[in-house]
Amino acid sequence: MSIPPVLSRLPLPALVGIAGLVLLLVVGLVVGWRMYRRRRERAAQLRALTECAYEYLRNVLIPDPQGAPLHFDFLLLTSRGIVVVDLREVAGNIFGGDQMKEWAVINGAVRFTFPNPQAALYDREATVRLFARETPVEGRIVFGRRSLFPKGLPSHTRLIAALAADFPLSDRELSALPEAWVSDWRSLQAACTPSTVVGKRAAL
Repeated sequence: MSIPPVLSRLPLPALVGIAGLVLLLVVGLVVGWRMYRRRRERAAQLRALTECAYEYLRNVLIPDPQGAPLHFDFLLLTSRGIVVVDLREVAGNIFGGDQMKEWAVINGAVRFTFPNPQAALYDREATVRLFARETPVEGRIVFGRRSLFPKGLPSHTRLIAALAADFPLSDRELSALPEAWVSDWRSLQAACTPSTVVGKRAAL
């Protein structure tokens, strides 16, 4: 490939500078595109998690029965009450069960285990019930789009695309809910403080 005459007359330092600028431009475009894709993915994830909710809380701390702050990924006010969502981003095939202490992940050559997350979910549900005395409280461990369960889903576990089907939303007006539920939700909101444990969590 020949060099254009205009460039061939330039000194070597100038050619190096031009090449550097082109390289920076290409790198900037690639990085910008990846950032754009990540933002779109986060927005799609947020919609999938909250489309069944009248209102929601995200990344908050609530004091547990002993007064220690407990992190919550999402709290949803739905047509069936308050839902505690424990969000997990784990890529690969996941093998877990209600009676298993450890759940296993196989993703190609990568294999590891993590503690059964159901016990932690039950602790979070119990904490929410301290403030939601009249409102039903249930929980879901929600796995992202890269997770698969070849042997079936354990109890209280959902893939993110299926969460909304558990809590159908027919009316987005808060007035459609019992007043006691809304009152409990406000009490829960008042107990929340921002959490520093933010972003997508792995299997911890």
